[in-house]
Amino acid sequence: MQETRILSNILLTALAPIVWGSTYIVATEILPPNMPLLASTVRALPAGIILLLICRTVPKGVWWLRLTVLGLLNISAFFYFLFVAAGYLPGGTASLIMSCQPVIALLVMNSVTSLNWQGVIAGFAGCSCMALGVVLTKYWNRPANLSLLSFTGWQLTLGGLMLLPIAIYTEGVPQQLTPTNIIGYGYLCLIGAIFSYIIWFRGIEKLPVVSISFLGFLSALSACVLGFVFLKQTFSLLQFFGACTIIVSVWLSIPRNQTQKSNNSTI
Repeated sequence: MQETRILSNILLTALAPIVWGSTYIVATEILPPNMPLLASTVRALPAGIILLLICRTVPKGVWWLRLTVLGLLNISAFFYFLFVAAGYLPGGTASLIMSCQPVIALLVMNSVTSLNWQGVIAGFAGCSCMALGVVLTKYWNRPANLSLLSFTGWQLTLGGLMLLPIAIYTEGVPQQLTPTNIIGYGYLCLIGAIFSYIIWFRGIEKLPVVSISFLGFLSALSACVLGFVFLKQTFSLLQFFGACTIIVSVWLSIPRNQTQKSNNSTI
């Protein structure tokens, strides 16, 4: 029973990085080009406001500062670096650099891939922000007076508010938005932010940090598969081997030893 619960939590949490993998194809094919800050802001701020209107709860004391820090790491900085990486690198490459693991060579190495140094730096910066955000989220836990929806909403709102003035000052507002652009922004807000971050923060609460870190691999796998299906990007035998390695790594990260100990203690 315990193992089944852990597995179901991992499968649910895994949907978040899988959704994030689709960000790359949305950013490059659907959204207005060269506006990563605006895309980050539109993805975060409306989503956070929607959640806060539903929950209507307010942080107390030191949690204002903590949520600001988490909003900066998990939302504003991560979103910005993600969109910058997506603008300079192929989707699978950008996503895997955001995962920042040695398996990078297995999934994206091929003769036609050229890595842009700005995209690589942005990818590693985004990875560092997300890693620190996960650790602090796990360490601080969630305050008792905030529900999971409110906890997520405040991070999205504060992160979006930090991005808003910079986005308007540096990028401005698009002269016109096509229906396709609007659909893309709506997808990132409702699915890429509200849905994915609720299940992501839920997973951080219920799973070990090691398991959470391995789930980040799935973002790269999702981006590669979507690029192969929709953009006709290459998917070599070596990349297929890398994809299988990711799946096996995620499977091996399931804390079976803890499950076994738990079962033994109940006998």
